Amino acid sequence: MSAGTAGAHGRIVVVGSLNADLTIYCERLPLPGETVHGTGFAVNPGGKSANQAVAASLLGGAVSLIGAVGDDSNGEMLQASTAGAGVDISHVRTSHSAATGVAVIAVDAHGENNIIISAGANGTLAPADVAASADAFDGASVVCLCLEVGLETVEAAARMGHDAGATVLLNLSPYGEIPQSLADLSDVLLVNAHEASLFLGSGGAGSGEMPGAKADDAAWDQVRQRFAERGLQQVLVTLGANGSVVLDSRAAGDGRVTRIAPVKVNAVDTTGAGDAFTGAVAARIAAGDPLAEAAAFASVAAALAATRKGTQAAYAGVADVDRMRAL
Repeated sequence: MSAGTAGAHGRIVVVGSLNADLTIYCERLPLPGETVHGTGFAVNPGGKSANQAVAASLLGGAVSLIGAVGDDSNGEMLQASTAGAGVDISHVRTSHSAATGVAVIAVDAHGENNIIISAGANGTLAPADVAASADAFDGASVVCLCLEVGLETVEAAARMGHDAGATVLLNLSPYGEIPQSLADLSDVLLVNAHEASLFLGSGGAGSGEMPGAKADDAAWDQVRQRFAERGLQQVLVTLGANGSVVLDSRAAGDGRVTRIAPVKVNAVDTTGAGDAFTGAVAARIAAGDPLAEAAAFASVAAALAATRKGTQAAYAGVADVDRMRAL
């Protein structure tokens, strides 16, 4: 199936956060208690869910976003950015009691970052908002979730997606412990190696330490089994510059562990690259791709995002991804 058919098999519903990104660029990230000089500053649209929605839409997905912004200029910026990327924002509520969420980001000369978020209006998103947006879930193929809004809201959306027959894709970021009921509703778990380690370590079965970058498939198969014991049959573990690993307990034989090679680029800003990856996975699952194929496509989309400053403005379209994959 070609990338140009993304979204042809169903819609994507993204439930969660919209943030204004306040980004300072610097030569290096400050140590605790230290002040460093910045080399630039920008205010950009962000928030994990808004980013994922934009990424999926630019890659051909038909996307609806459910969230909340404040009655302020940042909220207007976010609604304009997501709608401008083709996302349906009819279920983004304007809060008159809370300001739009904010992320304060520092990015160093190597593109690495640290981020602090303040929930703002995202903290007002409630299960009632999910219930009020029930029509968005009708016929949906994928429901995309993260943990920048309350767990009760995330679980309500997961249940709505599950009951609608959609694939529930949970990005366990920013990391937090989740109830087993949410794990049971999640069809695909997307985590980085640190999040995977925390999740498996919280299960009471010993260390959640992940295999090293050069570990063989047998080591990763043990990780797959541990996720399966926690009720998660399909897991995608991202490894930064070392690519990713797809752990699929529903597959047979060698298909249970698939290594996705990294895409080498000169990174300028890695902020939001993980969201580009998640949005791309959602778009390709909605288009009918198996998880491993979706991950390979997403790896390219995320790499391209890291070559430009910012988040949503840095995201690639289908033609860009196809061009790089053909090299």
